[in-house]
Amino acid sequence: MKKINKYWPLAGILLSFWVFLSCGLTSDPASRSRSKGPVPADAPYKKASLPIDTRIADLLSRMTLEEKIGQMTQIERGSLRAGDISRYKLGSVLSGGGGAPAQNTAAAWKAMISAYQDEARATRLQIPLLYGIDAVHGHNNLQNATIFPHNIALGAAGEAELVRRIGIATAEEMAATGIYWNFAPCIAVAQDPRWGRFYESYGQDSSAVARLGRAYIEGFQSAGTMPSLHPIATAKHFLGDGGTRWGSSTTDNYKIDQGNTPADEQYLQEVLFPPYEEALKAGVSTIMVSFSSLNGVKMHANKELITGVLKTKWGFSGFVVSDWGGIDQVSPDYGKALTLAINAGIDMVMVPYDANRFINTMTQLVKENQIPLSRIDDAVRRILRVKFEMGLFDADPVKNAPAETVVRSPEHLALAREAAAKGVVVLKNEGVLPLAPAQWQGKKLYVSGYAADDMGIQCGGWTISWQGSAGSITKGTTILAGLKDTLAAANIMYTASAEFETADPEGLCVVVAGELPYAEGKGDSAELKLPQRELDAIAKARKQFKKVVLVIVSGRPVILDKTALSCDAIVAAWLPGSEGAGVTDVLTGLVPSSGKLPCDWPASANRPSDEKPLFPRGFGL
Repeated sequence: MKKINKYWPLAGILLSFWVFLSCGLTSDPASRSRSKGPVPADAPYKKASLPIDTRIADLLSRMTLEEKIGQMTQIERGSLRAGDISRYKLGSVLSGGGGAPAQNTAAAWKAMISAYQDEARATRLQIPLLYGIDAVHGHNNLQNATIFPHNIALGAAGEAELVRRIGIATAEEMAATGIYWNFAPCIAVAQDPRWGRFYESYGQDSSAVARLGRAYIEGFQSAGTMPSLHPIATAKHFLGDGGTRWGSSTTDNYKIDQGNTPADEQYLQEVLFPPYEEALKAGVSTIMVSFSSLNGVKMHANKELITGVLKTKWGFSGFVVSDWGGIDQVSPDYGKALTLAINAGIDMVMVPYDANRFINTMTQLVKENQIPLSRIDDAVRRILRVKFEMGLFDADPVKNAPAETVVRSPEHLALAREAAAKGVVVLKNEGVLPLAPAQWQGKKLYVSGYAADDMGIQCGGWTISWQGSAGSITKGTTILAGLKDTLAAANIMYTASAEFETADPEGLCVVVAGELPYAEGKGDSAELKLPQRELDAIAKARKQFKKVVLVIVSGRPVILDKTALSCDAIVAAWLPGSEGAGVTDVLTGLVPSSGKLPCDWPASANRPSDEKPLFPRGFGL
């Protein structure tokens, strides 16, 4: 043990006093909101050669309370007015579902984000902006991006390496538009298919969700989009979404989304914790809090889990972001809601509309010591750490973005097609599959169902818009187009309604039936039924043709009636994304069927707990 110099205690006191003064730590938080003057060009935090901790400490010491709260503020781009970024010293902007520039092209995205970054870098401290987006199955807000299958299909494929490659491809297409922060992956362990976000989960098995979620994070955050800037992922939603109970939601007319998850210690340890523990091992940079409640406590105010478990016990060093207006649900008293949520450990707040209200309330709460300045400093330190670690201070995310040609590149399209094929699960096959091309030379193949030739239905929610929509919403290959391409020698007859003018009763009809697109909340479904028009098409095809192949395009298991079950083959295609030819690759035998159910396929929507599933998890022919 080294001998302690007798003058060291005095030196320590003097050093602490100097830090106290240089950081502006006066007893009045309001006085800290006043400007600290210009920043020298050679300030330590601007030097890429210095350790990140040194840069963070230097920058934090120069920040006013106003600038700190600005870093904690995230606004939706549609709510921004001219000058808001500099006015409020904003730390982040996001695109909500469907939030895009008027011209939805990669060039327009880059121009928009470049203008935002220029405004942020023109502020006193020149702190770059962090732009976030929900790219949950590819860069799905960007027109004509590569749209990958939703997570439930990737859970059916079950390949971590496939998911890792999709993470990389998504990061590359995002970076081509100047965006490096993705609100994905969703690592909920989905239990009830009536949940409108069921397709955002990899399935019902916690270990599988943990394995695939980790693979996505590792792929996304390792993408070589730029030499000095790397993308960051978000594990969401912490904690309990996927396990909420039917009828427990208090949001709008939702039934299960944003509801309550009852969880004992065993459920926490065995089901809810593992995906997040693996996400941390993968080095995930941010974590988004769930709208849901856990044992009746809103997660946005759950200090025990956010600070106690996530940050303290598990040592998470990134930052925690709220969900869209999630803090507002904590209490009808906005000040109380903010106090509970920020003190619980939320670092960045997705406001998303009224920055002025949020900033003014936060400032007052700090003045009143309802929220300690130490909590503000901790939040800002975490946000700055992520920005420094990803290289945002030292590289321009727009000027050095990858070429726009990476969007919808041949390699990405091939990957999306591969993923769509590997996610297909054959539930029934009585000798009619595969539809081998050699067998259809000059023969008629009948195709029906509204999902057969509809890109919007095929992609589902979170595609171009929040809830998604039917129709030709983006580029891609429909399942019908895939069949026509693969079975080019066949005479393919198509009508969505299965009302064929002439039909060979000895022929075969492929019915592609799908759910209409939906997303969170609005997609909660008590019945799990296909649209009536699809049920009618199945029934008409069953009456007209000797053989019927039913292909189901859905974000979850749907209830199959006697007519559907009577089909000679039943195939779950999930939501395959923009490359529907992957589904036809399996139907025609070009790719062998390998998908397995990532969840039970129930026999009834309101099933008793002891009812056997129609097809159990892990099933697949």
